[in-house]
Amino acid sequence: MNRLEGKVALITGGSSGMGRATVEKFITEGARVVIADIQEEKGAAFADELGAAAHFVATDVCNETDVRAAIKAATGQFGHLDCLFNNAGFGGVSGDIADTDMGEPYQRTVDAMLKGVLMGMKHAAPVMTAQGSGVIISTASVAGICGGYGPHVYSAIKSAVINLTRSVSQELGPYNIRVNAICPGGIATPIFAGQLAVGSNEDYAAAVRPALEMMQPIPRSGEPQDIANAACFLASDEASFITGHALVVDGGLTAGSWTHPDVASGSLDALAELIGVDKFDDIDAVYHER
Repeated sequence: MNRLEGKVALITGGSSGMGRATVEKFITEGARVVIADIQEEKGAAFADELGAAAHFVATDVCNETDVRAAIKAATGQFGHLDCLFNNAGFGGVSGDIADTDMGEPYQRTVDAMLKGVLMGMKHAAPVMTAQGSGVIISTASVAGICGGYGPHVYSAIKSAVINLTRSVSQELGPYNIRVNAICPGGIATPIFAGQLAVGSNEDYAAAVRPALEMMQPIPRSGEPQDIANAACFLASDEASFITGHALVVDGGLTAGSWTHPDVASGSLDALAELIGVDKFDDIDAVYHER
C-alpha cells in the first residue's frame, strides 16, 4: 500500500479495460489520477465514483490539442505530473496485407496508437524535465515482439512504440525521467468484444477467458489487474533504475514454442476458432477500449 503516495498520474484510455484497472490500482496505492478518455460519459462517471483522487478529462489521443490539454489538466488540478501512462488504443485496421485499407481506418489506427503515444511523450517531457523527475509508460504488445499475435498494422505500431520507448529513454534519462513500455499478452479486455457480440464487461470476459487460458504455459487468462500491477511497479520508486525497457506480461506466451495439449496451434487463429469466429480480421472492437 501507498507505493505511489503523493504522486500524480495521467492515464489515457483510463475508463475501461487495462486503463481502468490501472486507475484503480494507482489510487489504492496513494496516487491522484487524471483519467483521459474519449468515452466522456463513462469516464466522468468513473471519476465521480472514485472521488477527489480522480479527475476526468475528455481526450481524443489522435488530437494534439486534447493531449496537451490533458497534460495541463494534471498539473492544473494536482500541481505536478509524475507519471504518464500512454494506454489508449484499439485493434485497428486489419485483414490480409493485400487488402489493407490505407484510408481513414489506417490513419485512425496510426494516430491513436503511435502518434498519440508520441504526443503524450512530447507534452509530458517539458513538465517532467522542469521537475527533474517523472515516469512515462506506454502500452505496447507481444505483437510488437513476435509475428502472429495481432493484425499487421497493429503489430508494426507496437514494435514502433517499443523502439520509441528506448529512444526517448536515452534523451530523458539524464533528467531522471524513466521511459518504459508494457507488452501485454492475452488479456481479457474489451478488445475482443467485436468478435464476441456481447454487451457487458462480464459477458466478454466470461466468453474469452476459456480460450485465453489455453494460449500460454501459465494456465489462466491474463487480467487487466496484471497490467495494472506492472504499471504500478514501473511508476514506483522500486523501479528507479529501470528505463528503456519493454516489460512482457504474457504468462510465458513469448517464452518459446508451446502449445496446449488440447490445441493444435497457439496462434491467434486457434484462439479465434475457440471463441467462434473465422479469423482475426476485424479487431476494431470498441475505440480506445483496451
